[in-house]
Amino acid sequence: MAAMSVWTFAVYAWDKEAARNDRRRTPEATLHMLAVLGGWPGAWCAQQLLRHKSVKAAFRVAFWWTVGIHLAVLGYLASAPGRSLWQALL
Repeated sequence: MAAMSVWTFAVYAWDKEAARNDRRRTPEATLHMLAVLGGWPGAWCAQQLLRHKSVKAAFRVAFWWTVGIHLAVLGYLASAPGRSLWQALL
């Protein structure tokens, strides 16, 4: 998860630079997908430190949904049914 957070932070930084220089931007859906795949701590840090994607309310709501989804999946995988699923797959 740490590597995904670093990668997500880098993508946010790249997108912030693209916004400043009127270059092609990273789609918001891509930023949200990186967050839901485990990069949400890096995304949150980028939003705070870089002040990127921190004002648009719709983006922030979607971002916090991705955090919730990620944590819910982790919670399930840590539960007894989730561990059974992993054992069945392995």
